[in-house]
Amino acid sequence: MKIISFNVNGIRAAIRKGFLEWLKKENPDILLMQEVKAQPQEIKEYLLNLNYYTYFNCPKKGYAGVATFTKLKPDKIIKGIGIEKFDSEGRVLTTEFKNFILLNLYFPHSRRDLKRLDFKLDFNKEILKYIEKLKETGKGIILGGDLNVAHKETDLANPKENKNNAGFTPRERFFIDEIIETGSIDTFREFNKESGNYTWWTYRFKARERNIGWRIDYFFITSDLKSKLKDAFVLSKVMGSDHCPVGIKLAF
Repeated sequence: MKIISFNVNGIRAAIRKGFLEWLKKENPDILLMQEVKAQPQEIKEYLLNLNYYTYFNCPKKGYAGVATFTKLKPDKIIKGIGIEKFDSEGRVLTTEFKNFILLNLYFPHSRRDLKRLDFKLDFNKEILKYIEKLKETGKGIILGGDLNVAHKETDLANPKENKNNAGFTPRERFFIDEIIETGSIDTFREFNKESGNYTWWTYRFKARERNIGWRIDYFFITSDLKSKLKDAFVLSKVMGSDHCPVGIKLAF
C-alpha cells in the first residue's frame, strides 16, 4: 500500500498546474492533502472520474482545509477532534480502516511574529490526547501531513539562522519529541538520516533551485506498524506547490 501526503497550497491552483495528471501517474492507494482551500462542490467536475473515494474537511472557503482520496473505502470518517476553535479551521480528517487508522493533519503556522504560537501549542497538546484516545481501538495509527515544524538541525538548510523562528522554536520542536516518546516513528528517518531532504521551500530567493528548504511534512506510524513499513520517501522533484509530496509504503 502506497500512501502519499501533499500540501497542495490550493487544490484548484494545483489542478491548473497538472495535479490530476500527476495523481494518475503516481497512483497512490491513499492521498492526503493539506491546505486544499476548497470544498468538494467547488471542484466537483474534477472529482467525477477519479478512481477514489474523496473526503474533505474544509469549513472555511479559501482557507486551510484537508482532503483524503482513498481507493479503499473507510469504515469510519471523523472530521476534526471535537474542539471548535481548531475544527473550524479544517485541520484534521481521520479515516478508519480494518487494519489501521489514518490521520490527515494540517498544523497551524505559528507566524513570523509567533502570534499563533500558543494556538499551535494548544493544538499540539490536543492532538496528542486525540492520538492516545485512538490507541484504545487497538489499531495501528498512521499520522501524515504538514506539521509546520522542522524537528532536527538536519531538517532545514539554515538551522542557526532560524533557531528561534516560526517552525523551529524549541517548544515547537519538542512536540516531535513527544510524538516519538509516546511510541511513534518518523518513517523517513528509518531509511534516510541525511540532511538536504526538504519538503518546503519559500518562493523567494530561488530557494527551491538552491535547495534552501525545510522538512516539515511527515509520516509517523505507531510502533506496532513498524514491521509493515517497507519504504518512506520524499518526492522533491514534484512541482505545483511550495511543498513537495512525501510518502510511505506498507505491507498491508
